[in-house]
Amino acid sequence: MRIADIIAYPLRLPMKQSFAISGGTVGSQSQGAPHVYVKIVTDSGIAGWGEARPSHRWSGETLETVTSTIEGYLKPALIGAEVEDVRSIRSRMNKEIKADLSGGQPIAKAAIDMALYDAIGKARQCRLADLWFSGFRSSIRLSYLISTASPEEAESKAAFAASNGYRGLDVKLGLNPESDLEILEAVKGAAPNLFLRVDANQAYDLQRAIKLSRAMERIGVDVFEQPLKADDLHGHAELRRKTNVPVALDESIWTTGNLMQAIRAEACDTAVVKLTKMGGLTGAKRCGELAREAGLGLLGGGLTESRLALTASAHLFNYLQIEEPVDLNGPIFLEDDPIESGPSVEEGTVELPDQPGIGCRISEDKLKLYGR
Repeated sequence: MRIADIIAYPLRLPMKQSFAISGGTVGSQSQGAPHVYVKIVTDSGIAGWGEARPSHRWSGETLETVTSTIEGYLKPALIGAEVEDVRSIRSRMNKEIKADLSGGQPIAKAAIDMALYDAIGKARQCRLADLWFSGFRSSIRLSYLISTASPEEAESKAAFAASNGYRGLDVKLGLNPESDLEILEAVKGAAPNLFLRVDANQAYDLQRAIKLSRAMERIGVDVFEQPLKADDLHGHAELRRKTNVPVALDESIWTTGNLMQAIRAEACDTAVVKLTKMGGLTGAKRCGELAREAGLGLLGGGLTESRLALTASAHLFNYLQIEEPVDLNGPIFLEDDPIESGPSVEEGTVELPDQPGIGCRISEDKLKLYGR
């Protein structure tokens, strides 16, 4: 079974609400959210689907670069390749687009990798869990993402999450550093029993992070995610020595090489696994397994992907046995997506499709509706 065609669909999906991190807005109601769907067609007529969710304020990839990378570089290199030889295909992609410290356009590569697994599963009539020789788990629990500089709004959102079946909160800090502690106190007061994950997206220097983490000990924060710059492993190691709040790394870990450096530096207690930043299911699975072997905790995350990448990510997180609520927050922000049938998202729980491959059916009409 060989690759006969690769088609990229650049999209702008409508958003219910805008979404900001400490680095700026990563999706707005006025402009929508950039996504790229990818279809791999095999010579036997099977179609596998993948998704990229670029965000120029989170990484160096954009909707335009993902599309041009796939159409101009990866597609010509992969036509005719054996679909089930995923390792060779990854080597071809890394030869065409050099694998730098972040993997070299990993979000574009992730869409290709995801589509391969979808095609392989469909061809074999196997779910992703079956391909990985693990048991199928039909659901996953979600955390609720709070991104606001207003303590009052944060409190209201936390109360909503607590009363609507969520088991965890992911609170973005650094939007207005002066109100960070007030936001955390408001959130903890409104939802004292929920797992509290605090994500700074590299907003702080070491001294500010130490001061914040000591206050977090008093408040009851469960994990402090990416407080410092991505390349500051020694700073994160120093922070771990100054606080009892576990430190998680996200933007610092894109590849197994990054993860090995973080382990050697003793820079984190927990690694954040994200399918799209790690070049797809293959890279994310390897990172998750390595982190487990090294004794690190795991958190599951996403980049506000649609239900396609959400489903693929959830299957992987279940395989990795991540028990804490995962931050797959696309449904909180997206008004619609091109999924015709797939997972059922009911506030804090996702019921996963028991179907071959990833398990989602794509609406060609929606691809046209939201196409760029």
